[in-house]
Amino acid sequence: MKFGIVLKLFLLTTTLCLLITGTIYIGQTIFFKQYYENQKVNDLKSSIKSFEKQYLKSNGNVQSIQQLEQDFYRTHNTWITTLDQNGNIISSNDYYAEIKISDAKNSNQFVTIPLYHLLKGEDVYKDTPTIIIGEEVDLYTIEKNNIIIPFYLYLAQNDSYLVNQFIWTNLDKEFQMDHHKEFNLQDKIALTIKYQSQYHSNFQISQSKGIIQNVRFPDQNDVSSIIYSNSLFMERISEFQTDLLFNEENHFTTIKTLDYEQNGIKYKLFIDPVKEKNGNISYIFSMASLQPVDEAAQMVNDYFIYLIAFVLLLTILASFYYSIKIARPLLKINNSTRKIAGLDFSERIEYYSKDEIGDLSQNINLLSDTLHSHITQLQQDIEKEKQLENTRKEFISSVSHELKTPLSIMKSCISILRDGVASHKKDYYFEAMEKEVDKMDRLIIDMLELAKYESGTYRMKMESFYLDKVIEHICHELHLEIEKKQLTIHKELNSIKVLANQHLIEQVITNYITNAIRYTPLNEHIYISTIVENEQVKVCVENKGSHIPVDQLEKVWERFYRGDTSRQRSEGSTGLGLAISKNILNLHGVKCGVMNTSDGVLFYFYLNMNL
Repeated sequence: MKFGIVLKLFLLTTTLCLLITGTIYIGQTIFFKQYYENQKVNDLKSSIKSFEKQYLKSNGNVQSIQQLEQDFYRTHNTWITTLDQNGNIISSNDYYAEIKISDAKNSNQFVTIPLYHLLKGEDVYKDTPTIIIGEEVDLYTIEKNNIIIPFYLYLAQNDSYLVNQFIWTNLDKEFQMDHHKEFNLQDKIALTIKYQSQYHSNFQISQSKGIIQNVRFPDQNDVSSIIYSNSLFMERISEFQTDLLFNEENHFTTIKTLDYEQNGIKYKLFIDPVKEKNGNISYIFSMASLQPVDEAAQMVNDYFIYLIAFVLLLTILASFYYSIKIARPLLKINNSTRKIAGLDFSERIEYYSKDEIGDLSQNINLLSDTLHSHITQLQQDIEKEKQLENTRKEFISSVSHELKTPLSIMKSCISILRDGVASHKKDYYFEAMEKEVDKMDRLIIDMLELAKYESGTYRMKMESFYLDKVIEHICHELHLEIEKKQLTIHKELNSIKVLANQHLIEQVITNYITNAIRYTPLNEHIYISTIVENEQVKVCVENKGSHIPVDQLEKVWERFYRGDTSRQRSEGSTGLGLAISKNILNLHGVKCGVMNTSDGVLFYFYLNMNL
């Protein structure tokens, strides 16, 4: 049985773990890379939209735009910039050349051209280019929508030139694709200008001569250096600007994502068209590298081989361990329940884990304890029932004895009166019969009260009252009996409110004091006191007189108990007063007791204070 459970749990756990591991591996190798890439693209799109809102709030402030671009790069490790409607960088106020046109057509005209498409930023940071103020230059530009875009700058003093490679490549494709003759650069430019006027009327290529008036290169510590230092990013901007120039159908209305790959590294290009307040369309241009995604996916794939081996080993160990952890308690539970079925409740399941098996173990232990408790209680109830049966027999015997004497007396008196014997004592015999009838009446009333309190169905009404006033009232009511035996009552009472049933407590105190009066010799003392103990009041009634034997101290609360066998029936006790008092105090949930003092007997009980 044990081997079967362990084997089944072991196979089930192992199969489940292997299935989970295999599923993770398949998902990792097939779907993880695509998921990671899509998640990154979606996150960047959301971030670009947030950048767009902040850009529009900047109202064209160049410093604010540069700061936004720098913050975006630091947060997302992604390059971003803003372009105007012709693809020029809006924030490029630190990387330009100002040229004064000196030819006859455009004499004394000043033109500011961006240099970032003609000269790579990384070259500028390494060595300052030799572009000298006052130097003569030849400038070739494309004019479109009243915007001048340079694509070739010849420096006469150094006999060098700067070319926007992407625009020149497109021009070369447009006008040189059918020519196989080798041309130098300037010949190509001249030929391009010639063909442009014939085939493309949407833009114009023009040549101008001029003199450098001012030139500015970005500092490596400037905010804009992040953009200029990335030649790949600047090339993509140039490529995008070229597409705007030569592709009339290349219009963007929503954010567009493009794929680009170079040297085995994949990139994502984001182009987000933005409508300015003046109605012009500008662009948010961003480029993110997917190399971390590829590296992470490849690393996970390589690492997964070792991970699978480790998981397999861990799965086998864990499967065996948990199988034993589940099977062993089940076997213990099976043995324990078999013993419980045989009414052997000595077996305990010592398993305290916080799971269903632990709960089951505790519940079986609880069931065992409950069954054992109920069976024990049932046995005790049977014993108690036997005792009650004996008590009932004793009670009936005692009641019969108690009723037999007054009935015998009454029968004798009736016989004497009927026979006319001692007719002169007729009143005496009637009075004797009346007293016996009163005793029987009191006995029956006490028996009914005792039965009522022992029934378990009696409900008390609790109330608040001053205990000292009740004791004073009872002593006043019993003053005739006290004076008859010439007793002295000593009272030490505190003015304390208690919470109890006043009528029943009066009955208890009356029984205590009446009992003390009955057993106190003539001209002796009775002491009544109240003592505060732990939010309870202890009521003590002590009388001077003979002690109660120690073996009978607990019997004083039983029905028809009489400690003084010499006491005459004429004293009027039914023997039920203390039994009734104990039941009343039990209903209140408080303690009561009796003890011998140095020269007398002390009865006491407790009551709860009304705080």
